[in-house]
Amino acid sequence: MPDHSTDSSLQHTTSAAQYNIVSCHECACEVLLPAIPNKHKALCPRCGFNLTTQHKRGLQWVCALALSALILLLLSLPFEFLSFSANGQSHNINLLAGIGILFSEDYAILGLLQATAILILPGFILCAMLVLLLPLQFDIVIPKAGQIAQLIFTLLPWSMAEIFLIGVLVSLIKISSLADIAIGPSFYAFVLFTLCMSAMLMFFDEHQLRMAINANVRRHPKPINATKSIQTTWALLFTSVLLYIPANILPIMVTQTLGNETASTIIGGVVLLWQSGSYPIAIIIFIASVLVPIGKIVILCWLNFTVQQGHQQKNQERIRWYRLTEFVGRWSMIDVFVVAVLVSLIQLGNVMSIQPGYASIAFCAVVITTMLAAMSFDTRLIWHKESTPHE
Repeated sequence: MPDHSTDSSLQHTTSAAQYNIVSCHECACEVLLPAIPNKHKALCPRCGFNLTTQHKRGLQWVCALALSALILLLLSLPFEFLSFSANGQSHNINLLAGIGILFSEDYAILGLLQATAILILPGFILCAMLVLLLPLQFDIVIPKAGQIAQLIFTLLPWSMAEIFLIGVLVSLIKISSLADIAIGPSFYAFVLFTLCMSAMLMFFDEHQLRMAINANVRRHPKPINATKSIQTTWALLFTSVLLYIPANILPIMVTQTLGNETASTIIGGVVLLWQSGSYPIAIIIFIASVLVPIGKIVILCWLNFTVQQGHQQKNQERIRWYRLTEFVGRWSMIDVFVVAVLVSLIQLGNVMSIQPGYASIAFCAVVITTMLAAMSFDTRLIWHKESTPHE
């Protein structure tokens, strides 16, 4: 018989409430879910995963915030974003021009990454949200609504507008002592866009959306393929380890000032920030670019090894470590965005210019492969009492 678990405050729910069955995303436990009062949530009884959180008029809030975020994203494009001046020369950019500079300077990979993570994917997600939710305000469910919703869930981890914004702030602090920096109206529009999108995700609930569009609320999980999951995760982790070596040995950024060229590695940049007195920024970069990638690789290796050996101890502890790696993994992209912003902004010819080093590409690949490794790891294996064959 399915398990039934919600917050203790849900005990007053009457037996007349309507129930549905959901399968936990992380452990495949089937849970009999009642109607949930406002501002309450239902947790999986096995692993504690948040199955759903009820917000009064939650989808209406998501719709309103998505529309606001989309308008602000469009407003952040045409106007000046940042300007930089030194020794009588100045350079200003908007978001599109900054990406164009990366392409024109033959840094297409960085340009494509920035365009995709901060403009294309967020814009697509917001448009898809509105396509789903605006008709729902009139009780209309569009065709293929379930497939559109699934695409949104798949793309959300790769939308990194908030990480880019932190990268911009770090960049400004890095170069504030070298030149005059001015912030344009597009910067403020982008800040408001990021806040609206973050607020939208606070109200966005996968289960509530699926119920609204009648998209297979029960969602029977795919069969577990332990061997494929474990082998894929090992391959991605091994690749990330190989990439992590050049990412830390090679220069991530090369600065040219009056004919003098200075190359800096990730660790070198952290040391320079610390020596200049920017202690909070140095700590943020050290955590995001050094500790997080190493920690994520070590934790995923441990998790993958334990499920391969069929361990059944410390399941709650293991799932908590997995959730931590999944949450923090994206934030390692801060350093990549810092490099992309500085390259776009600081192009003053022989006076001063910045170019990305090969480590920026290697480190970007480390972040992507570790994110893919976390996604390929099947958390349901933690809860299954079966030994996986050694391959």
